Amino acid sequence: MPDVEPHPAAHFVPFTGRHLEDALRLSREAGWPHRLEDWALVAAVSKGVVAEAEGKVVATGFCTPYGDHMRFNMVIVDARLRGQGIGRRLMTELMILADGHPISLVATADGQPLYEKLGFAPAGRIVQFQGGVRASSEPEARLVRAGTAGDIDMVAAMDRAATGVDRSVLLDRLVATGTLLMAGDGFAVLRDFGRGRVLGPVVARDEETAGALILAAARRSDGQFLRIDTPLGAELGALLESLGLMPAGGGTIMQKGAAASASDAFTLYALTSQALG
Repeated sequence: MPDVEPHPAAHFVPFTGRHLEDALRLSREAGWPHRLEDWALVAAVSKGVVAEAEGKVVATGFCTPYGDHMRFNMVIVDARLRGQGIGRRLMTELMILADGHPISLVATADGQPLYEKLGFAPAGRIVQFQGGVRASSEPEARLVRAGTAGDIDMVAAMDRAATGVDRSVLLDRLVATGTLLMAGDGFAVLRDFGRGRVLGPVVARDEETAGALILAAARRSDGQFLRIDTPLGAELGALLESLGLMPAGGGTIMQKGAAASASDAFTLYALTSQALG
């Protein structure tokens, strides 16, 4: 497909707080579940870009820094203006923010062809599980306790081992607003999001510990809507489905530049969210 010149009326500016309401409108029109608070979290830990046309926000995108690695997310173009080059220009603006650092993102089927043209390569799959939780009566295999602010250094170290990047700024925000669960050699964060709650990240040394954290979160969310975005759908699928969480789409992990070098000591069993990784 030939390159398309951006919509002539669109101009690109940094994302600020005044754009939150319009960004929420765009995500609702796209069928995304995000609340204003969910947008505000991403904006607080990221640099963003919006395209404006005729006084309205018609596209958004964020670049979230994790040390020397960047995460692109919340990339939306108004459905009425797609195919007019706005998405490509938006990605160009985000890559300026990335300043040559490696980049990861999760692509929808619609967005993947553009990302491939821009040099991103597929690097895995994310499966989204969601639904009303049926808490299990099965005893927890490991003792799970509520975490405190005093655990944040341990949490950041486990997360860095699992992901290969420094997400301490994000983790501080998550722990301040969500429920931190600790299992000695693993942790999880349960927080309000979208239609109900989201569990993530879930980081653990082994699948047994990850399962204990997930069961503990399910007990704390019994009867509520819960979402988990995981790169390990095959490994966790049976457990999640037993709790009433069913596969509901997902996306393709894509990478531009060198991937982060994670340790074998810990595994990322669930993402913070599909957007934030």
